[in-house]
Amino acid sequence: MSVDARLHSILACPQDKGPLLLIQDELLYNPRLRRVYPIENGIPVLLIDDARDATDAEHEDILARATAPTPIAE
Repeated sequence: MSVDARLHSILACPQDKGPLLLIQDELLYNPRLRRVYPIENGIPVLLIDDARDATDAEHEDILARATAPTPIAE
């Protein structure tokens, strides 16, 4: 199941309230804090305690695969 583009455009990191990058419908990523949030069965799990830190190598790999949120047309 994929994360809907409209949903992705309004999701924010629970820690710094900034936008998240979508990584191939597998996870959401905050590159500012280098925090990885899982997506389970198409549902983003945006709990600070369930997030994990990305290593330097993982950070570079994630950024290469990232999809930025698409703004919603009003």
